[in-house]
Amino acid sequence: MGQKKQHTSDSGNETKKRRRVGFSAVDAGVEAKECIRIFLVSSKEEFSTPENFVIDPVDLNNYFDDDGKIYGYEDLKITIWISSVTFHAYADIKFQSSSDRGKGITDLKAALQRIFAETLVESKDEFLQTFSVEKDFIRTTISNAEVLKNKVLNGHVNHSNSHAEAAALDSEVVRMISGNMATGHLYSRLIPLVLLLVDGSSPIDVTDSRWELYLLIQKKIDQQGETQCRLIGFTAVYRFFHYSDGSRLRLSQILILPPYQHKGYGRYLLEVLNNVAISEDVFDLTVEEPLDHFQHVRTCMDTLRLLHFDPIQQTVSSTVSYLNQGKLSKKVHSLRLLPPPSAIEDVRKSLKINKKQFLQCWEVLIYLGLHPAKKNMEDFSSIISSRVKYDILGKDSGTSGKQLIEVPSEYDPEMSFVMFRSEANESSAVQIDDNQKNQEEQLQKLVQERLDEIKLIAEKVTLHRVKC
Repeated sequence: MGQKKQHTSDSGNETKKRRRVGFSAVDAGVEAKECIRIFLVSSKEEFSTPENFVIDPVDLNNYFDDDGKIYGYEDLKITIWISSVTFHAYADIKFQSSSDRGKGITDLKAALQRIFAETLVESKDEFLQTFSVEKDFIRTTISNAEVLKNKVLNGHVNHSNSHAEAAALDSEVVRMISGNMATGHLYSRLIPLVLLLVDGSSPIDVTDSRWELYLLIQKKIDQQGETQCRLIGFTAVYRFFHYSDGSRLRLSQILILPPYQHKGYGRYLLEVLNNVAISEDVFDLTVEEPLDHFQHVRTCMDTLRLLHFDPIQQTVSSTVSYLNQGKLSKKVHSLRLLPPPSAIEDVRKSLKINKKQFLQCWEVLIYLGLHPAKKNMEDFSSIISSRVKYDILGKDSGTSGKQLIEVPSEYDPEMSFVMFRSEANESSAVQIDDNQKNQEEQLQKLVQERLDEIKLIAEKVTLHRVKC
């Protein structure tokens, strides 16, 4: 009996032990964007009440492991403050506990260092001291920079909107050339904001003197009567050599700090760049992989400039007059109505607008000139459709080989044409399904998107002209 009872007791203990044995859940991690908040503050007071100064990064997950997640922490909250005065950063990291639950423990300090590098300070007190210790950082850094604000072009009028005009009144643009200590030091502090707020960006090589920084600076007098300089935004531009003794400008990065966005500062900065391109007689000004919003603003601005550019007005009028006849769809199978090469060259030489950008604006100019008759819009839609298909498919769209294209002419519009042999266009970034039905649907969607974009730009340009 005793032995049997002892056996029963041991069996019960084993059962209890088995019940206590289990496996903890595998750590699912937390996405960086879900537990990190970033604030851009300009004073100690804003540091204490930062809610109105939150910024929305483009992508934080890139900096945390391969899948963008943080592992090993319970109830993790990371608050980061960035100074808009000195561009130092401070991170406050809080969590209930940390443990390796199968995925390791993310090294938060190393991850933040990948973003903020030497701008990340160790303590809250050190960060707060920068507002007073380095309050003149921008002013001293740009002390030898070239001021561009007052470079006015003969015969050119400011055609930006009222917001941009207001921006021009309370700010100035200065130019700094890379390859020197001051430019490198300033840009190294701006890199975290570039990485966080400029989609797909990477730092420029500040040792290459062909890089130029155009800084938008706001000056204010403080309570002590001293001039304080604040950086509102900047753009990084690369100056290429152009045979035989010229240069081309390519805008690579542009950033207006969040508190100043949608107030005309970006337009003003772009207008200054246009003026630099013209005054220094570069070959043209291009933009590296522009985002949709920037491209929209750029096309609005350039369309307004072209509306005031007399050398192409006759060309636009002739093209519009021809389209208003409403006969194109019956006579032309595949139409891509382009401006003459002479107009493209005039625009490049005088306004420094490259061919690709001019063709974007050309379609808006034609749309603005058309009568709002149904037949006109059908013909215009056919033109846009042919152009989009050609850009996407090239020779596969049926537009390769010899083509007969009618062009506007004062002599006899019914008898004017150009014959040329077209080649496939450059490869497009747009992926089109090989299935014929899907392909047609995707192409039609692209055509409609382009038509909607043209109409929106035309509405904004018209509104601006009415206000003027």
